Amino acid sequence: MPTRFRPMPRRTVRLLRLPLARISTHIGQATSRVPLLRRSSAGRNSSPCTACKQAVARRRAQCALASPTFPWLFGLLAVFLFHTVASAADQPQWGRRYSRNMVSEEKGLPDCFDPKSGKNIKWTAALGTQCFATPVVAGGRVFIGTNNGEPRDAKHVGDRGVLLCLNEADGSLAWQLVTPKLAEDIYLDWPEAGMCSPPTVEGDRVYALTNQTEVVCLDLNGMANGNDGPFRDEGRHMSPPEDPPMQAGPTDADILWRLDLRTAAGVHPHDSSHSAILLDGQYLYVNTSNGVNNKHQAVAAPEAPALVVVDKNTGRLVAMEREGISRRLVHGTWSSPALGEVSGKRLVFFGGPDGVCYAFDAMASSEAVEQSAQTATTEAAAPVDSLHRVWRFDCDPTSPKVDIHRYMGNRQESPSNIKSMVVFDHGRIYVTAGGDIWWGKKQAWLKCIDATRTGDITESGLVWSYSIAHHCVSTPSIQDGLIYVADCGGEVHCVDAETGKPCWTHDVRGEIWASTLVADGKIYVGTRKGDFWILAAGREKRVLSSVRLDDPVISTAIAANGVLFVGTMTHLYAVQEGAKRP
Repeated sequence: MPTRFRPMPRRTVRLLRLPLARISTHIGQATSRVPLLRRSSAGRNSSPCTACKQAVARRRAQCALASPTFPWLFGLLAVFLFHTVASAADQPQWGRRYSRNMVSEEKGLPDCFDPKSGKNIKWTAALGTQCFATPVVAGGRVFIGTNNGEPRDAKHVGDRGVLLCLNEADGSLAWQLVTPKLAEDIYLDWPEAGMCSPPTVEGDRVYALTNQTEVVCLDLNGMANGNDGPFRDEGRHMSPPEDPPMQAGPTDADILWRLDLRTAAGVHPHDSSHSAILLDGQYLYVNTSNGVNNKHQAVAAPEAPALVVVDKNTGRLVAMEREGISRRLVHGTWSSPALGEVSGKRLVFFGGPDGVCYAFDAMASSEAVEQSAQTATTEAAAPVDSLHRVWRFDCDPTSPKVDIHRYMGNRQESPSNIKSMVVFDHGRIYVTAGGDIWWGKKQAWLKCIDATRTGDITESGLVWSYSIAHHCVSTPSIQDGLIYVADCGGEVHCVDAETGKPCWTHDVRGEIWASTLVADGKIYVGTRKGDFWILAAGREKRVLSSVRLDDPVISTAIAANGVLFVGTMTHLYAVQEGAKRP
């Protein structure tokens, strides 16, 4: 016998149009109308005993559940809350946690926006004069790196690296980490490039790599809850070495600990330090930004590690790779690591600056209790472990391997490197590799690697290879069996994840350094020309909109809490469906 649908009560239909807060109020009113048990014979002013209170609560609940309205209200509220939780979340690191996949579960995101008219613009925040960093969102705050081209505090004068912490609600400044430049050589810390690394946030801790190649742990609340330790010399840290220490103020960052990779690991950064730190349990995996010398003729610190592991509680260097990766690096070490589980083993995946993709055993991690400054000091002398390599895959095995820097500037023949992050998905690695964008050949590839193998898997581990004609520094986005990736020639590619065959390409008529973001059935990507494109995700190409922004776009767009965040060189836009900036 067919089930008969019971119509929704009219009063509940009206509630569909109410915001969540008012729905909750109506539910409370419905239960409050349930008759109370008769008062105690002791008199109307007597307080009911605990048993009476419990009986009243049970009676109210029974009557409410028996009413025709309450089940609809409860179901409506449950669905509403599920939708809210499922489609609204922070984005506390660049890409998906661990896998680094450039996709988001956010829903209700716009398919167009216009800063000039204010359409779908929730707020706009001015940055510095250059921004190469991607924003992250966590704990009601938005973090993005920039320079000091538009000072927010008069005491910070001149070229600086800046990590802005903005209030998520309106884009106003909460606090900022301001770091002087490495002045010895412009190739250590490129002028006006600012702070390029997106931080990784966990709870009230913010982990980042500064423009001085320091791994720092910051307090999410800044100085609002005081200057916490063990590090307390923020005034010295924010001041150039030749100047006296400044006085830290309420809008300055609170540094809890710092680890200088130049002194701790012998790293020689090149151009700009960049790492999106991978957080796993108590450990931080950090690519070091080690690079060539200022003449681009040799590696300045060939024995320095390309990948290190740091204790998140103390800032102690606990492990590093010892594969000799830096001896073979082409330009700089800018690819950040990923993590995944393969055949019951947790592996850390790393795109090397030598064009080789590596897998290392992840360190056994137990959430250690935060240690005191004294313990951290004692542990500083502890030996540094070596990461154990599980496999290696050469993305360009026929490229030059000897005297590689003599090919600098050769656009036809050169070694390859990896600048994007590797992405782990269903037992496979997806990574872009090819000639250096500034100094190497134009040829690049999107590679699919079987992550379940061991040893040198250059031949045995290749699943497929997709050719890209013009440099690629973008991290892939993988969803529903399709891969989306952009290249420096201005093409957005849609590739079948199983076969490596192209589904479609789209020419956006501008160089792309950013990565694609796939969210809510859409592909978001910006160009260095300043155009921002929104395409429909899927096997059929469909352009939804494009808009010319104020400046070039280097940042990857992110989505968090129902809002799309789009950064240009000079501004950060919070884009939300239905919003209208005054």
